[in-house]
Amino acid sequence: MTKTIGVLGCGWLGTPVAKSFLGEGYRVKGSTTSPTKLASLAAIGIDPYVITLEEDAVVGNITGFLEDVTVLIINIPPQLRKTPHSNFVKRIATLNSVLIESEVKYVVFISSTSVYGNVEGTITEETVPQPTTNAGKQLLEAEQLLIKTGSYTTTVIRFGGLIGPERHPITFLSGKKGLKNGEELINLIHLNDCIFMITTIVKEGLWTECYNGVHPSHPTKWAYYTKEAQKRGLPPPQYDKKTPKVYKKRIISKIFLTKKEYSLTPI
Repeated sequence: MTKTIGVLGCGWLGTPVAKSFLGEGYRVKGSTTSPTKLASLAAIGIDPYVITLEEDAVVGNITGFLEDVTVLIINIPPQLRKTPHSNFVKRIATLNSVLIESEVKYVVFISSTSVYGNVEGTITEETVPQPTTNAGKQLLEAEQLLIKTGSYTTTVIRFGGLIGPERHPITFLSGKKGLKNGEELINLIHLNDCIFMITTIVKEGLWTECYNGVHPSHPTKWAYYTKEAQKRGLPPPQYDKKTPKVYKKRIISKIFLTKKEYSLTPI
């Protein structure tokens, strides 16, 4: 069994993933870009490092972080909405140049279903991605870069919209008017199921794969978010019924979640 796991990016998802591995007896190294988080990560039992990926350098003690790590979970969102002109692929390429010289043998890369773009219908892991956004295009290129490297083995997880404690789209959709695409289908996944997927891949050695991570329930956006608003006593969002084009896509985890004996968390 792999004893040391590296989690590059201990945020909303990475930290509970690290805690799950700690609970099963693994040693976990975790990174953050904020020095103020070091103490809280250490209190959980994570061996913490301050690491920042830049386009031309990895800032921080990346050598110490990767020492003894054989499985690395890369959980670094592109954040291209905040910095639209940044090059996420270059940041991953710079990290890759370090990984090639390290002891890392396996990588889990956290990607997104945004790589499928506006493909319609039922989307499985066999569906050819057709990204339309900058983030989707860069994520797909980063996936391919890591897969093709050859000095380690990569598995990719394409998560849908992430929800969980203190994170749900209804909190910022509530009360908004004139929203588009109310007839589109939701493709969400709960934090608990994300943790399950990541830990199972590592424990069972499910390498050289690509998995979608999406809950099998796909109501329309207007039906789902209206219901979620009512549950919380919030004003429901108002959708414009005159949206000219609706992309109805149902993303399913055909290979993974549907074939595991596991009770999904309701969304």
